[in-house]
Amino acid sequence: MAANTPSASYSITLRCHIENRPGMLARLMTAIGDAGGDIGAIDIVRVDRRVMVRDITVNARDDAHAQLIVERARSVPGVTVTNVSDRTFLLHLGGKIEVRGKVPLKTRDDLSMAYTPGVARVCRAIADDRAKVFSLTIKRNSVAVVTDGSAVLGLGDIGPEAALPVMEGKALLFKEFGNVDAFPICLATKDVDEIVETVVRIAPGFGGINLEDISAPRCFEIEERLCEALDIPVFHDDQHGTAVVVLAALINAVKVAGKRLEDLRVVINGAGAAGVACARMLRAAGVPDTIVCDRAGALYPGRPQNMNPIKERLAEETNPRRFTGDVHQALRGADLFLGVSAPGTITPDDLRVMARDPIVFALANPDPEIMPEEAEGLVRVMATGRSNYPNQINNVLCFPGIFRGALDCQARTINEAMKLAAAHAIAGAVAEHELSEEYIVPSVFNRRVAEDVAAAVAEAGYRSGVARRQRLAPPSPQA
Repeated sequence: MAANTPSASYSITLRCHIENRPGMLARLMTAIGDAGGDIGAIDIVRVDRRVMVRDITVNARDDAHAQLIVERARSVPGVTVTNVSDRTFLLHLGGKIEVRGKVPLKTRDDLSMAYTPGVARVCRAIADDRAKVFSLTIKRNSVAVVTDGSAVLGLGDIGPEAALPVMEGKALLFKEFGNVDAFPICLATKDVDEIVETVVRIAPGFGGINLEDISAPRCFEIEERLCEALDIPVFHDDQHGTAVVVLAALINAVKVAGKRLEDLRVVINGAGAAGVACARMLRAAGVPDTIVCDRAGALYPGRPQNMNPIKERLAEETNPRRFTGDVHQALRGADLFLGVSAPGTITPDDLRVMARDPIVFALANPDPEIMPEEAEGLVRVMATGRSNYPNQINNVLCFPGIFRGALDCQARTINEAMKLAAAHAIAGAVAEHELSEEYIVPSVFNRRVAEDVAAAVAEAGYRSGVARRQRLAPPSPQA
């Protein structure tokens, strides 16, 4: 599928007044089709003897393409376009989430139990035993989605207000796939101390903290300090969610390619949040030889340029052969290229020097490090972060289930064992007989994935000793 394929993210609805005579609709459809529009629903709004009013939904490639489609529609004699609606903006009107009550408030008795005076008894019970907050409040199922708006998607530092639609979307996904009540918290500060202090102060109302779209290297310090300060899970999804799904995809990709994790040579391009976490996750999974590259080339101990404490630590943990070249040189003989960097980073020539049956995960968004069309015939397994290609590596496969499991066992943290369990659960959602070059990860709409991940994560939480909740005993055979 071409990179410029129309998609629902640029979907418009044209309200058209069309002369009511034979052939007019066909002329309009031809004009839109010739402009490259992907026509969807065609709805009749109103009909009279002279005019037929229709709403026509069309997917475009981008804003400029949408404008071209509108102009072509307006150029058809006998057609008047009276209104154009951007369906993505319409979906966001008033926000995408809301709070609803779980209990009825229809009588005085309902009110007296849900609020004053009855609620005071519950407050006193929690004051006497703070552990009861998990059973008697929303804390047992609530997550704060926290950002400062400094690294939003591919948009960069756009600020907390502009980040809010993304955080709302994240909260919507939490609820839809994990039945977790998540709340967007957008902070008007980029100061590490202020972010840490703010999250610590709001933490009593939440069962977990999901850090989101905070730029590196500050995100590492923020997460580390919050993990030390809080007794609830703190999870930076840009790091660990990406790493978990990458490992899940790789577990299945090596089966397809006839390789083994413990034999792989891996090149990661991008030493930001995702790259660092992926390198550490692959190491924990048994991958022995990983080289991480950035704009200055491979990370190695003692490299003088473009370093920080995180990169210095990662340089000690990776690159066992102490390679000092750039990403193109590093790819010679590599089994896996993992891109978490920028579009167009590598070329088909780079793929030709990789090992037999190479695996390429090109995850830069919105455009990958190399397009699948360029890699066709040169790689055994190809994955991207895009939904219009096979093998979409998407964090939504991870974070709803991983928080669901952590909340279910009331974990104090999300540790390495829980992340590895999540990766294996995601990989396991694709049966052995289903595996192929174009199917190494399950669909994001496979509802079983979040359930499987939650169960595996909760079990790992119990086994590793971080669960606060007592494990439920299995039912007696006589029961």
